[in-house]
Amino acid sequence: MKKPSRTTAGASEAILNVIRSIPKGKVASYSAVAAAAGFPRHHRFVVRLLNLYGRSLPWQRVVGAGGEIKLRMGSALDQRLRLEMEGVAFRGRKVDARHILASEDLVCTGPISPAATSLPL
Repeated sequence: MKKPSRTTAGASEAILNVIRSIPKGKVASYSAVAAAAGFPRHHRFVVRLLNLYGRSLPWQRVVGAGGEIKLRMGSALDQRLRLEMEGVAFRGRKVDARHILASEDLVCTGPISPAATSLPL
């Protein structure tokens, strides 16, 4: 396995910290998480980290743009049920806008390097 670069490690830590900061009853999009961590346009990296570390994170609080659950079948149902148990309301298949946080509402406690803008995906 390829050893992660310093930039990738810093991005990972920042993104994981943003995900951990999403409070119960709220959700954030993949792109909002990436932007709050200082890595705008790296929403696919957020997905990759959720696949790797999801069990130790509040993964259910990260959704697609507009509040759409992007998982399929049983995983989508699991995510919706977990969110409903936290008090998140839905309008049809999407999270009600009252529960969606924007990137400026999220907190990043990880290091953000000015040179980290060219993170390889």
